[in-house]
Amino acid sequence: MTTSTPRRIAMLSVHTCPLATLGGKKTGGMNVYVRDFSRELGRQGLLVDVFTRSQDDCQPRIKHDLGHGGRVIHVPAGPERPIPVADIEGHLDEFVANTLDFAAQQGIQYDLIHSHYWLSGLVATRLRQSWGRHIPLVQMFHTLGHMKNRIAYSEAERASPARIAGETFIIHQVADVIIAATPAEEAQLFWLYDADKSRIRVIPPGIDLRRFRPVPRSLARARVGVPDHHRLIIFAGRIEPLKGIDTLLKAIALLQHHYPWVVESVCVAIIGGDPWAETPDAEMARLQEVRAELDIGDRVTFLGAKDQDDLPDYYAAADMVVMPSHYESFGLVALEAMAMGTPVIASEVGGLAFLVRDGETGCHVPSRDPEALAERVLLLLQDEPLRRRYGLQAQAVAQQYDWDIIVERMLALYESLWAAMPAPQDDEVTTG
Repeated sequence: MTTSTPRRIAMLSVHTCPLATLGGKKTGGMNVYVRDFSRELGRQGLLVDVFTRSQDDCQPRIKHDLGHGGRVIHVPAGPERPIPVADIEGHLDEFVANTLDFAAQQGIQYDLIHSHYWLSGLVATRLRQSWGRHIPLVQMFHTLGHMKNRIAYSEAERASPARIAGETFIIHQVADVIIAATPAEEAQLFWLYDADKSRIRVIPPGIDLRRFRPVPRSLARARVGVPDHHRLIIFAGRIEPLKGIDTLLKAIALLQHHYPWVVESVCVAIIGGDPWAETPDAEMARLQEVRAELDIGDRVTFLGAKDQDDLPDYYAAADMVVMPSHYESFGLVALEAMAMGTPVIASEVGGLAFLVRDGETGCHVPSRDPEALAERVLLLLQDEPLRRRYGLQAQAVAQQYDWDIIVERMLALYESLWAAMPAPQDDEVTTG
């Protein structure tokens, strides 16, 4: 940066902590994004404070796990334990008040607010009212309520009216710029929310290519305990209905019925959730019942959540990664697998339709179509040269998403907002 004093960014991730173990109930791509993006901003010389709701009263209020220039601030707001996301809205007043107190006690003035998910957007507008309306506000939703409703099978899966109203308010009256991960999300914001196209910027998430880089397959398999003669298929992500894991289970059952000699050495590993919980959540319990009903217990294993430092070895050990989602705004797991040189079979939905290139880095399939998914899995299982070619091409595509490249684009946006913002008025409050 050219300024003598480093710029300060208030990064808001109200409902989920960027340091949380991945694959939990509400931890996934957004956590990775906020963590790695904040780290990269720190490497570029900015000071980043990530504000997130405290979910453990034994955690330090301030953690310095993001590297130089980065901190995670655990803000008390409601009970200091995990609670349903729907309940967090009732504690936003406390979150705002404690965030303002923190900034005031530290004597900090922030130069920009970058909020993630709709709850953070609501907090952002309240903070800017206190810190000064001249402070730019950048919003990224990561998932959209209207899109969730379009694929919901039950009322319990639908986004609440409060969420839809909150997103609409943020889009039309709060954010200076809305970040869309893909052109598909840009179109969704325009069609479903009537967003102002001039305030939308398409900037995809990045990937840490220092962590996700190809390693010898035999070494990765030894690390994760997969025999060389086994074929490994991986799903990684949150255990929830919109991820379409049941479609994968049904596809494996079809292959076991029609091509038992092909899948006799196949292992499907489901990474995410807690399959050993005394009272597993509803979707985990349902998937375990589906596995039993389909009689594929010998083929499918639930591994639980994994630390992201372990994921590269799982991707590298795999013959393919499958993402049968009904909706993905981006699909970071696909990008991570591609960077490891592993082909991806993905539903042709949302960001996955752009990220995974059909016939080049992997395959597209319709969502909720186990027959089509089984055909593509069979193809890749039987054609090793094709898997290898897709993997090499996937690795090449992933290089375009290096965080260095993505952060450069985001910093250019920040600079344009700082240049365009008027100076604070004398009667504005500009301190915490």
